[in-house]
Amino acid sequence: MFELGWIEIALIGVIALVVLGPERLPKAARFVGLWVRKARAQWFAVKAELEREIAADGLKDTLEAETRVLREAAADLRGDLDAFDAPDTPATSDAGQRRPVPGAAEAGPAVEPPPPERPAP
Repeated sequence: MFELGWIEIALIGVIALVVLGPERLPKAARFVGLWVRKARAQWFAVKAELEREIAADGLKDTLEAETRVLREAAADLRGDLDAFDAPDTPATSDAGQRRPVPGAAEAGPAVEPPPPERPAP
């Protein structure tokens, strides 16, 4: 914003010393320092509030996008479920016949569990 070098700061100090005098200059410097601190504190408070608002807007946008994705997925699932439940679809026309489970062919044949052991008499 304002670029003040050492020469400009020294020139302002000399002018303040000439205008205010050596008695009132320390008091004026404390007063200016107090107002500068207050101004900086207000600036940082406004900046922090603005960053919180921006973060909240970003979270809100993310939440809306994820909600939209979930609603689309739910609609797709409902459509698939409706297609599965419909009586005229080929998926249910062969009722009573067993269908292979995907991935079951890779697992190999089913193994029967051993019969339970009988206690000795």
